[in-house]
Amino acid sequence: MKLKEDSSAQKLRGAFYTPLPLAEMMVKLFANRTDCKKVLEPSCGDGVFLDALIKTDCIDQYMSIDAIEIDEAEAKKVEEKMESYGNVKVLNKDFFDFYKTNKESAQYDLILGNPPYIRYQYLEENQRKLMSDILLSQGMKANKLVNTWVGFIVSCVNVLSKNGKIAFVIPAEIMQVAYAEDLRLFLSNNLSKITLITFEELVFPYIEQEIVVFIGEKGDAEKGIRIVELNNLEDLESFDIDANGFQKLQHVHEKWTKYFTNDEENVLVKQIREDKRFQKLSDIALINVGITTGNNKYISVERKTVEKYQMQDVVRPLIGRSSHANSIYFTHEDWLQNVNKNKAAYLIDFPDIEYNYYPKKHKEYIKQGEENGENKGYKCSIRERWYRIPSIWVPDAFFLRRNNLYPKFVLNQCDAVSTDTMHRIKFNEGIEPERAILSYYNSISFAFTELCGRSYGGGVLEILPGEVGNIYVPKLDTVSIEEIRELLEQIDSIVRNNQNIEDALDIVDKRILVDTLGFGQKVCLDARSIWKKLQRRRLNRG
Repeated sequence: MKLKEDSSAQKLRGAFYTPLPLAEMMVKLFANRTDCKKVLEPSCGDGVFLDALIKTDCIDQYMSIDAIEIDEAEAKKVEEKMESYGNVKVLNKDFFDFYKTNKESAQYDLILGNPPYIRYQYLEENQRKLMSDILLSQGMKANKLVNTWVGFIVSCVNVLSKNGKIAFVIPAEIMQVAYAEDLRLFLSNNLSKITLITFEELVFPYIEQEIVVFIGEKGDAEKGIRIVELNNLEDLESFDIDANGFQKLQHVHEKWTKYFTNDEENVLVKQIREDKRFQKLSDIALINVGITTGNNKYISVERKTVEKYQMQDVVRPLIGRSSHANSIYFTHEDWLQNVNKNKAAYLIDFPDIEYNYYPKKHKEYIKQGEENGENKGYKCSIRERWYRIPSIWVPDAFFLRRNNLYPKFVLNQCDAVSTDTMHRIKFNEGIEPERAILSYYNSISFAFTELCGRSYGGGVLEILPGEVGNIYVPKLDTVSIEEIRELLEQIDSIVRNNQNIEDALDIVDKRILVDTLGFGQKVCLDARSIWKKLQRRRLNRG
């Protein structure tokens, strides 16, 4: 999301209106329920769910419908539109305020909506307090990462009747991001059935936000979860939700993306986690974010800038973008190629000495930055000296933060540093870097990468340091360093020449997993299948 000053009023309210066909489908799921009397729409916006109730001839079957809307103008428009329906009450209120007042007495049989997507920092202080109180009351964490839709879901589940149902349009983040861990556990504990309907095509393409339809049901039925994958909104016309069965719902913080895999695949994942021939990357390395410069454009520079300001003695070799490391060995020659292609291949590392001792040309570059406002960004502005970058250290390897076709683990052979487009890897004492790099390039570790990371619009797989640490890799203690280097050279050649990465996986799966560690070929094929399934799913959104 853009900074507040660059955001529209609509975005600041988190108002991304639901397409009518989607709202109609959500309404139809509950159209034949005779036990549904009281309905809530906690953030009605332009009233699309009320329109859907009218269009599907459902609106008259409910005893009462409460529609909450914080925006006065929108609330008034919806109220005027609903004048002829005596069972509809439109309330111009902040939903969190409404919940605080009514949480002890309100009970709804059906809750429909598309809650606002507003980051914590864009909320007013009283809204932050209200949402924090709601989350803390349920034993959940409340911090600046939590989005308002989380508070909406928790509140609405709490006011569901004994057999009530909730249907929300929410970000697909619910399945995978760390800040939603508490929410996933809360929903697992408070609902009996959970359905997640996903779409290959973006429903809101203008915000590149992947969404899901979340359906939760209270009741005494055995707990279950299902994920239903559709291509687009048009598929809703022939959609039969009951054709999809439930998996057993587990009471854990784990990502719900694991439910994209079937029971047999989940057994394999569990077996690998328990197999002594494997270990987590976090067992062998420190994994940290790359350098947060606060202003990559200013701090990461080309050779001409280095020469113009005579900064040869205060720069370090840099991988500024993930595309600058098209190999698994990043060598001095690779870096020089980036330099010669006029890429931003240098990181300025001004020394910790008094400013007065800086050379004239260095002062000139700093002064120019100040005149251009390069020091105004948040990270730069809070530093004692805005132009000095903290926490610069040379890693043993890099792991790409955002990946497309496949993830990449790169050995640092030229004392380079990186921006935060790549994570920094420092191997534990006694761990041979080449042995560790090779351990990653196999079908099982690739499958874990997709399971541990999160996908976004555009087909991107993003994986954070803690998630990288949860990737399982085989132990290669018995493999000779000569064989390791031979295999790494083959992989490096495949990557450099933009060949199919599966050619590399075929080689390593056979030589390492099957011949050395004794795994059956079926294990490799099944792991490859998991990786390809999850990879295709996210790439289809590209």
